[in-house]
Order: sequence, then structure tokens, then C-alpha cells
Amino acid sequence: MTISQSHQRHEPSDPVVVATECQDLVPVLTILYLDQYLVAVDKPAGMLVHRSFLDKHETLFVMQTLRNQLGQHVFPVHRLDRPTSGVLVFALSSEIARLLTEQHQQESWQKFYLAIVRGYVKAPLLLDYPLYEQLDKIADKQANQHKAAQDARTALWPLAQVELPIAVGRYAAARYSLLALQPLTGRKHQLRRHAAHLRHPIVGDTSHGDGKHNLLFAKHLSAQRLMLVAKRLQILHPVTGQLLQFDAGLQELEPLFLQFGWPTDAAYFQQLWSTLDYQQLPVQVDPAKQGT
Repeated sequence: MTISQSHQRHEPSDPVVVATECQDLVPVLTILYLDQYLVAVDKPAGMLVHRSFLDKHETLFVMQTLRNQLGQHVFPVHRLDRPTSGVLVFALSSEIARLLTEQHQQESWQKFYLAIVRGYVKAPLLLDYPLYEQLDKIADKQANQHKAAQDARTALWPLAQVELPIAVGRYAAARYSLLALQPLTGRKHQLRRHAAHLRHPIVGDTSHGDGKHNLLFAKHLSAQRLMLVAKRLQILHPVTGQLLQFDAGLQELEPLFLQFGWPTDAAYFQQLWSTLDYQQLPVQVDPAKQGT
């Protein structure tokens, strides 16, 4: 196809032993950072963060796997959707969990994601588009069904584009953009819903995306996951106050990036994050629509 302090750092290549008798069946989580207070890992796509009564048939969870890997309890402070890969932080005590959770709820964490979306995105922008809370029919059946839409803001920057000579729908070729996304609020499925609102849905999104393009990636590129990576997370250490920056890998998306001629090296992304400033972006304010 022709395509136009007292802490211990762990590098992604460091070997980590899983404390289990079934080592060949349990994935080894890549540890990005570890000290006596917290740990950051590179979550694989398709893996749930923790147990849920809605997914009783599942047997592999990041929280339990990491607990076994470290040989100690870990405490969740935020989450990533199951199909999303990338940086995920756990506390190593309930007190640190409380401190980190407070930080997260105050929206003081700085997060950057990478996403492959349908179509060419021409210019960066800051989308201000309130979202109605998404309620689960089972878990949230007692919740207020008539809440007002919540403030939701996402900054986005187009980084690269690609055109594939594959017909899709009424078009003779398929076009895609690589975006850097920075959520400035933390609503459920915010990035996926905002991308869909802009008519540039994230490829692989089975809830808010475009099935034709999801099928194209699966059939022609052997890529069947959500094309969304939590690439960079920046927080303040809850004890020392030190600025911590965690960077996830591209995982199984790296061959795809190489095929598209897109950058994959860590140095490129390290430089990129330092140049992105949402305060310099034009703001697109859209009224909320029920059901979005």
C-alpha cells in the first residue's frame, strides 16, 4: 500500500517479575515510575482498571495484576477507559490516594493524549462544549436523570495527516489525522464525545465512532483497538512537591505510526508537550445538545 528524592525510577525496558504461578498467562505491566508513595504504569488497551459487577466474566485487571507484581496493595486514584492505553497512576497507601485524588479532582493534573481521527483536522482549537452525564442503565438507575449539562473543554492540535488509497463509503480514499488532545475537564468519554461532535470521531470507537472506518483499520491494517493513548501525565508529587512527568509508549500502535510516516521517538514527543499551550488557541463555543 502506498501512503501519501527517595524514589526509584524504572525504565520501560526494566525487567519486572510477576509474583504468580501462572506467569505465562498474566501480562507484565510496564512500570514508568515507582517510589515508596506511588507507582505509574503503562496500561495496555483492552484491560480493565479494576473489578466491576458489570464485567463479572473478566479475570484480568490492572489493579490486581499490579498488586501481584509489586507484592503490595495499590490504591486507584483515577482511571482510563478499558480500550484506552497509557499512563495510569496508583497510590501505595490510602493517605497518598486521598492526596492524589484531591489533586485530580481539582483538575491540576496536566494530561495529553494522542488520537487518530477520521478526516483532516486543519487547525488547532479549544472546544467548549458541555456534556450531559452518561448514566449506566444498571449502575446509575437511582441517579438523577435530568441533570444539567456539565462544563467540558478540550484543547486539540493536529500533528500529522495520512491518506490511504482505500475506498470507504462514497469516497475513493480514506483520510486521517493524528491529534494531540488535552482535556481541561474530566467528563466521562469526554475526548471521544468531543471528537465525534467535531465530526472527526476517533478510529476504533465503537460507541461514538464511525463503523466503516473502524472496519477499514481492522481489515486492512490489522488494528482493532481504540486509537487513543494517554501519552503524557504531569502531576505534583503529593509528598515532595516535585514535578513528575510520565510518558507512555505507543504499544501496538507504533508499527502503524511507522507505516504512516508519523513520529514515534520519545524525543519528539518530549519537545512537543513543551510547545503546546491551550491558552493561545481560538475557542469554539458550542451549546450542549441533549444526549451527547
